[in-house]
Amino acid sequence: MSSNSSRRRWPLLLPPLLWQLTFFLLPLLFLFVISFWSVVNFRLEPDMTLKNWDFMLSRSSFWSAYGHTWSLALGAAVVTTCCSFPAACSLAFTVSERTRKLALMFLVVPFFTSYLVRVYSWQAFLADNGIVNALLALVGLDGLPMLNSDFGSLVGYVTLALPLVTLVQTMGLAQIDRNLIEAAHNLRAGPVRTLFEVIMPLAKPSLVVGALFAFILAFGDFVAPTYLGGGAPPTLSNLIIDTTKSGQQWPRAAVVAIVMILTLVVTSLAAVRLAYGRRK
Repeated sequence: MSSNSSRRRWPLLLPPLLWQLTFFLLPLLFLFVISFWSVVNFRLEPDMTLKNWDFMLSRSSFWSAYGHTWSLALGAAVVTTCCSFPAACSLAFTVSERTRKLALMFLVVPFFTSYLVRVYSWQAFLADNGIVNALLALVGLDGLPMLNSDFGSLVGYVTLALPLVTLVQTMGLAQIDRNLIEAAHNLRAGPVRTLFEVIMPLAKPSLVVGALFAFILAFGDFVAPTYLGGGAPPTLSNLIIDTTKSGQQWPRAAVVAIVMILTLVVTSLAAVRLAYGRRK
C-alpha cells in the first residue's frame, strides 16, 4: 500500500523537481564551472585553472566586503525581527480574524510595487536636505547624515524584508494554543513573563525562520547598498558588479557568487537547526 502511494506521489513531485533542476542546479553548476575559466581579450577561455579562486580569496578587499555584508545582513535580521514582532503579536492576539486577514493582505501589497521604486523614494526622506532632516530642523536639531551610509542600507533592507517577516511571525504566533497562555495567567504569570517564557519559546521557529529570510534577502541585495548606502564600503553584491565591469571578469565574479551561496546554505542549515532542533 505504501509503495503504491509513493508511486502516485512521484508525478506530483516531478514538476517542482524539474523546475529546481532547470533554474537552480544547472545554473549553479555552470557558475561553478566558469569560476575555473579565464578571460583572454574579453573572451572566456575554458582552461580550468584555480587562479580566479586564488586571486579573489587572497585579497583583503574581498574579506572586508564579506565581513561588511555579513554585519549588515545580521543587523537587518535583528532590526527586522524586533520591528515585526510587536505588529505580529497584535495581529495574532488582539484583533479579530477578519481584521487579521485584511492586515495580512495589506502586508502583501508592497510586493506589488517595484523594490527599486521604494528604495528611490527613501532618498527623498534620508537626503541631507530631505524630509527627515527638515523635520529635525523644525524642532531645532541638527541634520543627520543618513544617505550614503550603512544606516541607509539598513533602511533599504528592512523595507525589503519587513512585510515578509511580519507575515511569517504572524502565522507562527496565530498557531499558538491559547490555553497555554491562559494557563500562564492562571498561574499568576504577568504579561512580560508570559511573553518571554510561553509565547516566545513557542514562536521560536517562526522568529528564527523570519530572521533567516531577512538575512538572506539582505545578504544578496545590491539595490539598497548601491542607492542608499553609496556603495562604499562595498558589499559582496557590489563587488560582483564591480568585478564584471572590470575587464568582463565573469569567472572572478562567479567565485564571489559561489562563496555567497555557500554562506547562505550554511547559515540556513544552522538556522533551521536552531529553529526546530535535532530530531530524535
